[in-house]
Amino acid sequence: MKFLKLIRYQNLILIALMQLLLHFVFLEQQTITLGLRGWQFLLLVLSCVCIAAGGYVINNIFDVESDMENKPKDVVVGRGISESTAYNIYFGLTVTGVLLGFYISNEISKPGFASIFIIVASLLYMYANSYKRYLLVGNFIVSLLLAFSVLIVGLYDLLPTLYYDNRIMMATTFGVLLDFSLFAFLLNLLREIVKDTEDVNGDYNLGMNTLPIAIGVNRAAKISFGLGIVLVILLGWYLYSYLFGLVYVVVYSLVFLIAPLVFFCVRIWQAEKQKDFYQCGQLLKWILVFGILLIGVISLNMKINAG
Repeated sequence: MKFLKLIRYQNLILIALMQLLLHFVFLEQQTITLGLRGWQFLLLVLSCVCIAAGGYVINNIFDVESDMENKPKDVVVGRGISESTAYNIYFGLTVTGVLLGFYISNEISKPGFASIFIIVASLLYMYANSYKRYLLVGNFIVSLLLAFSVLIVGLYDLLPTLYYDNRIMMATTFGVLLDFSLFAFLLNLLREIVKDTEDVNGDYNLGMNTLPIAIGVNRAAKISFGLGIVLVILLGWYLYSYLFGLVYVVVYSLVFLIAPLVFFCVRIWQAEKQKDFYQCGQLLKWILVFGILLIGVISLNMKINAG
């Protein structure tokens, strides 16, 4: 159980679920040829999960002091798992992820793509070691990497067969992935800011320079409110412009995405205590889960309409 807590298995499940839904539910439904066969794509998912797990491990190693201040119950390194063992787990997961990335890249005749996995692993290490201490830099890196976990599906599934299929259809499909990655980026960026607001006291004592430390908790909360409103507007516009013909998708999005986001905006505007920001962060986590499941709803609704 300590190991699962160390690698933050809930987050890894969400990453894997998102990528699996994109490939096996959404992309396989389109009339296009995919670059990866089923077992190859599973290796790609495993590679991403291993590198992400390694990132969580190294973050936990460097975060022991901060977590002792902010979330003492969540500390794993030094409590059941030694620091040296944690480093070994980090190296094992990261090397496995990178090697799998090399293998899959060669399978699609794109060996240069292997550098992606090295860059991502390096960014995760630098984030844990230093970038998280700089104003908004760490927030943007984490959010960009989550968004990239969507785009990497397009890079490996669509780019290798670009010249064999309808380019317009390919471009449209990749555009959907881009839209979804933008949603994931903005939602996770919002969640990162809220988490920093929750942890402001401990981070301040450790000399970190997060947004709520730089501008104050109240202003950070108001920025979170504004970003939440932007997400509501963007989602509403996207539904009206591109998905209005998919009735189930519209209803699902209104109930499980837009309504909770509006509720979040109300709660974050009123938030004052650490408990309030924790609850807002948990709400955003559930919105992210429902956002991932939206992939399946879109695919199902398209199948119903086509039938």
